[in-house]
Parts: sequence; structure tokens; C-alpha cells
Amino acid sequence: MRRILLTGWFSLREGEVTAGDVLALRRVQELLARAGLAYDTAWSPGYADEALHLEDVRPQMYSDLLFVCGPLHGPQVERLHRRFDRCRRIAVGTSVLDPADPAVTGFHRVLARDAPGAAPVLDLSLSAPPVAPAPVVGVILTHGQREYGGRRRHEEVADTVTRWLGGLDCAPVELETRLDSRDWRLCTTADQFQSLLPRLDCVVTDRLHGLVLALRAGTPALAVDPVVGGAKVTAQARACDWPALVPAERLDAAELDRWWGWCLSYGRETARHRRRAFLAGPPEDGADGLLDALDALVTRLGD
Repeated sequence: MRRILLTGWFSLREGEVTAGDVLALRRVQELLARAGLAYDTAWSPGYADEALHLEDVRPQMYSDLLFVCGPLHGPQVERLHRRFDRCRRIAVGTSVLDPADPAVTGFHRVLARDAPGAAPVLDLSLSAPPVAPAPVVGVILTHGQREYGGRRRHEEVADTVTRWLGGLDCAPVELETRLDSRDWRLCTTADQFQSLLPRLDCVVTDRLHGLVLALRAGTPALAVDPVVGGAKVTAQARACDWPALVPAERLDAAELDRWWGWCLSYGRETARHRRRAFLAGPPEDGADGLLDALDALVTRLGD
């Protein structure tokens, strides 16, 4: 019976899994399913613990081995030829650096995306079946704020939040409110940072400005106050009349799930409403009393 084993750099213990590899793989899986051909996919144990791994595969169970995407070179690819020597071996959507390399010549057929002396063809990832986009979430966390002393739970909060995020179907983007003109990974100006936030579906943060700048952009924020008893994050959530706030004392996956669902549903319009309110007129942010305070100070000093 014909059964195909799908492999690639995403299968190799010392390889890596890239988004392009996975999309190319989906294209091949779609073609095989449409043709009614049975297949299994081998994954690197460093990426997928519970999946099928090459170490567990019995080569005699397969008639064909397909190597999908990536460059054909190196001892890991050569070992596949030796181990699956009784299988028909095909490479598809791959790059050929040296046509004489044993990693290349070990295949019965190579359908390359690029090779010396050959016209390039489109990468397989371009034709992968479309899927619904995942929410894009900005993650703004802090490990500082030593001024809160024994009330600090910043490390515990960051650990719980990041482990929870790792289990979500979302596209996380780590952000930093700190500006730096010498580090290309950080925004140089506040306007640059503010330009990021409207492009996000949600912000997850334990920072005051992560919360308020998200709402200023009309983006829902799932805020966690990392200080026991509540501090400035709680105060600003209250001032902004924003409900998606989790105290450090009640932080767990269930509470995060609840507010995550709210942020991606009702929270979208609520955040847009907050933005419209902020832009409609001068808010009660304490600036109104600044001139009076300055005048009173000048008067007192003058006396």
C-alpha cells in the first residue's frame, strides 16, 4: 500500500521550523489529500512534543519520502537517504546549492525552486491554502518598578502571562514603550510607537502606558496589575472606565481567557468608544488645574 512520509528541515532534530516551511508543507498536504494519497508528517521533537518524530518512524511502512522546502545540503539530509534507502525519495520546493552534493543526488527526483542553470519557480508557500488570520496581540510587560517593594509580583505576572500566551492561537508581537534613538529594535519617537497600536487586535500589558496608549489608539487592552492590592495600572483602568483588568492576586489562565474573549468581541467597540471620548474634548487629566497651581505658586513665592 502506498503511504508517503513528509519531511523537511521542520522534521530534523537539529533543523528549524519556519513559517515558510509550514506553509509549503500545507500546499503539499493539500495536493496529496486531493489525490487521495495517504501520508504522515514528521516533526522535530524540539517543536512538537506529541507529534510523529523521525526517531519513531519505521521506514518499511512508507513507499515514498518527500522532503519539502529548504536547502538540500548537509549530513542530516544525507542520513535520510541511507535510512529510507528503500523508499522513492523526492525533494520539492527546495534550493539546490551544489547539484553534485550527495544530499541532492540521493533523491530520485528534485523539483527545485532554484538551482544552478535553471529558471526559478515560485515558492510553495505562495500557494498554501488560506486560513482565517489569527489575532495580532501586542505584548507590553515590565520586570522593573522596584519602588513597590514587597508588593511586587512582576516576575510571577510575566511568567503566567507569557505561558498563557504561548497556548493561544494568536500572533504575539513583543513591544517596549521605552524609546531609544540608537537601538533599531525600539521606536525613536512616541509617534512611531503610537503608530503600532491601531494595527493590533489587542494589547496584553502590565504597564500603565501599555493600557492607556492602547485605549488612546482605540485598541482593546487586557491589563494586569502586577502590584498586590493594586497600584497605578488599577488606578488608570478606573480613570478610563476600562473593565478588562486582572489583579495580581486573581491572575490565572481562566481569568485571562475570560477577558481575552471580551477584548476580541465587545472590547473592540468599547475601546473605539473610549478613543472617541478622549479625542472629543479635553479630558479631566489634571492639566486643567496646572495653570492655577502655577499662579498660586508664583503668588506665594512673590509674597
